[in-house]
Amino acid sequence: MMKAFTALPLLAALSAVNSLAQADDNWVKQAATAQADQVIEWRRHLHQHPELSNQEHNTSAYVANHLRKLGLKVHTGIAGTGVVAVLKGDLPGPTVGLRADMDALPIKEATGLPFASKAQGDYFGKTVDVMHACGHDAHTAMLMGAARLMSQNKDKIPGTVVFVFQPSEEGPSNIDIYADNAPSWGARRMVEEGIIERFGIQAMFAMHVTSDSHTGEIAYKSGIAFNSSDSFRIRLLGKQAHGSAPWDGADPIVASANVINAMQTLVNRRAKLTLGMGVVSVGSIHGGTANNVIPEEIIMNGTIRSDSAPIRETLTTQLAEVVSKTAEAQKVKADVKVVEMMPLTINNPDLTQALAPAMARASDGHAEEIANQRSGSEDFAYFAQKVPGLYVFLGQTPQGRDLNTAANNHTPTVYLDEATLNTGVRAHVEFVLGYADYAKQLKQ
Repeated sequence: MMKAFTALPLLAALSAVNSLAQADDNWVKQAATAQADQVIEWRRHLHQHPELSNQEHNTSAYVANHLRKLGLKVHTGIAGTGVVAVLKGDLPGPTVGLRADMDALPIKEATGLPFASKAQGDYFGKTVDVMHACGHDAHTAMLMGAARLMSQNKDKIPGTVVFVFQPSEEGPSNIDIYADNAPSWGARRMVEEGIIERFGIQAMFAMHVTSDSHTGEIAYKSGIAFNSSDSFRIRLLGKQAHGSAPWDGADPIVASANVINAMQTLVNRRAKLTLGMGVVSVGSIHGGTANNVIPEEIIMNGTIRSDSAPIRETLTTQLAEVVSKTAEAQKVKADVKVVEMMPLTINNPDLTQALAPAMARASDGHAEEIANQRSGSEDFAYFAQKVPGLYVFLGQTPQGRDLNTAANNHTPTVYLDEATLNTGVRAHVEFVLGYADYAKQLKQ
């Protein structure tokens, strides 16, 4: 049984890093380069055939078929459409989990690429265009490439590698998250189904392509890497009236404006901002049908983000009170539901420090520690709550291009330089090799 991560002295960790840096892992680079075209082919297939969250049926079948051809033991139907495969290396070592997400977004692609998506899907009962606008096609292809590379080089692989292809990272496309007893999805569901214990995973790794870095560059952060995320839905129920006689009704539209303003006091008056930051944002508001009718009901949906667990608790637990009392003052009733989406994604500091040389090797020396976490959120956080985790960022903008002009993820024109896939494949392999070296130090 391995010792807890906190038990490793700093000098021992540095010794592991120095030992690891001296290792000759040039074979990883050579093997990854030899199969680079194949990984690009997989990525283009996935990009052209995206599927929405919790509906990745063809994608998971494509991945599972690939893994079976490698001779791996494949498990399907995990968390719905998830796929897990296990590789046992020929060398002794720990069990490492590598995760890639598979789902796409309800966005119409406008890149003009010859393999651009023309797919459509069912998004909560509505037919929508679907696109891999967040790079999950790249994540899946890179992990497929890493599985192939390590399967062909089992004699160099220590321990056991668990390849985790996860559904629904973006949130479900077919589950009402505000319904009573709504089922879990994505990483949380995988954890609840016990994949960490079932496969004996001791550490988890993942990466995300990003437009704010150049191709082949890896950025990483010790500690908090992503903010937490929670969602809310607010129903404001007033009394319908003619637009010319508002005094005959109770106006939920005017109340919604005051509610939105009042919610900001949660951040600037109730949250202890010396502990971090918080955001309360309304993303959609719907109500009314005619310009001369004050409607009975308004529905608002929004998100809460924070980099502090105490601030998160303040925002999520006190939102209903602020909304309800603000609405009540205007004779409007409020129904407020808050749903926990993702906790803070925290990179284990010791693990991050120990794997820094591995990231440098994977990127040919272009790995950099960053000071600030990303403002978004990631359900990889659930894995990192169970075992030490490391989540890093891989640049996808071509070298020489101004990063300020690159389209961001979740937009219809986001562009991925496929040369970066090679770095991603190498990083997965280096995570396995680097953690094995670190685990030896933990056992001493």
